[in-house]
Amino acid sequence: MKMAAIGCCAWLFAAAAWAAPSEPDSEALRNWPHWRGPLANGVAPLAHPPTQWDENTNIKWKAKIPGDSTATPIVWGDQIFLITSVKTDREMEVAPPAADAPKARFNIKPPANYYQFIVMSVDRKSGQTRWQHIAKEEVPHEGHHPDGSYASASPTTDGKHLYVSFGSRGVYCYDLDGHQKWSRDLGRMTIMNRFGEGSSPVIFGDSVIVNWDHEKGSFLTSLDAATGETRWKIDRDEATTWATPLLVEYQGHTQVIINGSRRVRSYDATTGELIWACGGQGPSAIPCPVTDGKLTFAMTGFIINSLYAIPLDSVGDITRDKEKIAWKRNQGTPYVPSPLLYGDLLYFTAGNKGILSCLNAQTGEPLIERQRLQGIDNVYASPVGADNRIYITSREGTTVVIERGAVEKPEGEEKGSGKPVILATNKLDDRFDGSPAVVGDEIFLRGREHLYCISGK
Repeated sequence: MKMAAIGCCAWLFAAAAWAAPSEPDSEALRNWPHWRGPLANGVAPLAHPPTQWDENTNIKWKAKIPGDSTATPIVWGDQIFLITSVKTDREMEVAPPAADAPKARFNIKPPANYYQFIVMSVDRKSGQTRWQHIAKEEVPHEGHHPDGSYASASPTTDGKHLYVSFGSRGVYCYDLDGHQKWSRDLGRMTIMNRFGEGSSPVIFGDSVIVNWDHEKGSFLTSLDAATGETRWKIDRDEATTWATPLLVEYQGHTQVIINGSRRVRSYDATTGELIWACGGQGPSAIPCPVTDGKLTFAMTGFIINSLYAIPLDSVGDITRDKEKIAWKRNQGTPYVPSPLLYGDLLYFTAGNKGILSCLNAQTGEPLIERQRLQGIDNVYASPVGADNRIYITSREGTTVVIERGAVEKPEGEEKGSGKPVILATNKLDDRFDGSPAVVGDEIFLRGREHLYCISGK
């Protein structure tokens, strides 16, 4: 077998991918303030986490977490922030669904019980709960997918305040000591098939941007970070998506890029004005786009496999402008997980399976072409990268660690036939839908029952 090293690290170039402090030694880069990390691409550029663990090895602590959540925890300083929903014993009589309610698959029905929608802070050193507050208690008006939860949108922080969206249960702002500063009710969502809600908020300067795609009046809105008041609101020609916005600074302006079933769209973060749009995506848009500072990579993998590399200098609707689109691909793209952009390498899994591809982000040339990862069956968590390693976690609790920029392939085989170099395969006794958060020498994994702190020190 021949070993080939590929790609290069381009941190200053990649730092433009998130509207946060872009200096390599900035505080944001030393934390995990957003569900896709400090650069919104899945990479922890300053972290050195372990490669091996199990229930008895390299587990610094393991904490039982109440309720149910599929959201990724975030980390700032010595605190881990997460949300959860707790089913109570209190019930109310539930009216039958309205005649015009969307058809529900999996026999999903509205619940009869009240739920507590909870925001939590966990001590990073010990795993003990620092504070825990009920943001709201009510009976949800819709059910959710059997694999989902009522707490699916990850929090985000600027290091001073914590912003949380429970969707139809409201958007909330807390200081890091747990004092609520404001809340906003943006209405009720009507979700396709009643599959549940799940778009995370993002911070742009002194505003918070929330995507509100559903079946009855989708919109994108910017809220004042200090008060929660609306700064701007723009209607979207979209039905239900679960897409979290991506912020990218380009040529002195910040774009808000949102995946969609009808169009990927970019908006001016200051005004909400539409900058560009590109069709070709498929239904059930979930993966968050990523960017290398020149191109944005948007993909879907349900029914239609679609990946478009779209230049950030685009203007207007470029759907039919074949010369404008840098490159595109129609196979092996993810359904639920978001991609990982690590330097100039784009990693993603196929559908919700442990089938990995790696492309050259500039050209779309495949370096790893739909290779099955041994031990990884079903995947909802998004891959993360740190210390030139890629971490991919399955729903069944297995995490495969592979070497970034390395493939194995026999001499003479065609391009894209390489296999990833596996460094370790690790197993925990929980189920995982949230993505890993990586800070320093630690990995934080939120299971359906426990929060793990994995550390080699």
